[in-house]
Order: sequence, then C-alpha cells, then structure tokens
Amino acid sequence: MDGLPRDELERLVFFETAREKAASDYLRNPADADNLTRWGGALLELAHFRQGQDSVDMIEEAVSKLQEALKLNPKKHDTLWCLGNAHTAQGFLIAESEKANSCFKKATSCFQQAVKEEPLNDMYHKALEMSSKAPAVYVELQKQLASQQGVMGDVTGLEGGSTSKGTKKKKSNTDLKYDILGWIVLAAGVVAWVGMAKSAMPPPPAPTLR
Repeated sequence: MDGLPRDELERLVFFETAREKAASDYLRNPADADNLTRWGGALLELAHFRQGQDSVDMIEEAVSKLQEALKLNPKKHDTLWCLGNAHTAQGFLIAESEKANSCFKKATSCFQQAVKEEPLNDMYHKALEMSSKAPAVYVELQKQLASQQGVMGDVTGLEGGSTSKGTKKKKSNTDLKYDILGWIVLAAGVVAWVGMAKSAMPPPPAPTLR
C-alpha cells in the first residue's frame, strides 16, 4: 500500500482494525447481526484497496457476512443496503455481461427492500437510483477496456514485442475498473458502523466517492 495519501492510509488502517475486531467479536457471539454487518461493511471498504483476485475474494467474503446477518434479521435495512453495494461491486468486476447483470439485479432487489424497510432514508433512494444506471455504466466500462486493450496491442506490435508500454496500458485497464469499484462503495462504512459508538473505537472518517 506504498504511496497511499495519508487520509487513505488512515482509512485503510481503520477498516482493517475494524475487520479484526468484528472477527474477534463473532467468536464470542456469532448471532449478532449488527456485528456481521460491520464485518461485511469493513470488508467491502477494504476491497477497493486491493487489486485483481484479492479484491474479488474480499467482496465475496463481504457478501457472505452480510447474507449471514440477513438470515438473523431479514429486514435489517442497513445490511440490505451494504449487500446491494457488494453485489454492484461484484458486477463491475465480472467480464461476462450476463453474470454482471445478474449481480446488478440482485443489488437493485436489495436496495428496493432497504427502501421498503426505511422509506424516508434518502441514501437508500439514491442507491436505488444509481443502481438503475449501473448496467449502462458497465457497458461503457467494457467499451473503454476493449479500446485500451486494442491500443495496447498496437503499441506492443510497434515495439516489436516490447512490453514496457503494454504494461502501462494494462495498468490503465486495472485502474479504470477499480475507479468504478470506488464509485460503487457508497459510504458503506458509515451504515456498517451503526452502533459503533458503543465501542472504544473512534468514528470512521467521512466517506468519499471516488
């Protein structure tokens, strides 16, 4: 994580510490839906500091914790909202459009349920609105990735097989995907930390959309 701005590094440390605390609390009480939601929210926040399969795996783990929380409390609106964010993030990291759209549909369903349980929450309404735009953003993302890959191929050919500039383009593809992931993590940390005031930990830093 070298090179991270100070505020991002502090954010990373905060959510890593929070993840560890949630895992420890789970051992004492596995039936605490609030703690499972905090755990899932921390994992979702941490995922956008990771790359490649590490990020995918962390989001999958977040989904698992949030689904476990919903088994304990199916109407827990903050958990539904976090799960919607996790499914949307999954969709953006999938290359197959059919699977991606399936994730977006799951996300929309979660946001709809969250709005149903807490109809006056503007944040949930905003998430639902953004969810409707996710498929179009996904299509644009795939177009940009394809375009960049084409340029990468041309550059590699001109370089006679050299990979130095090709590597730069490949990094650009990755950066674009994870910029989208940052766009999707819609302040999940704030909702995940409902009840955190009971603990000795300080409140999370104000979330920012990427």
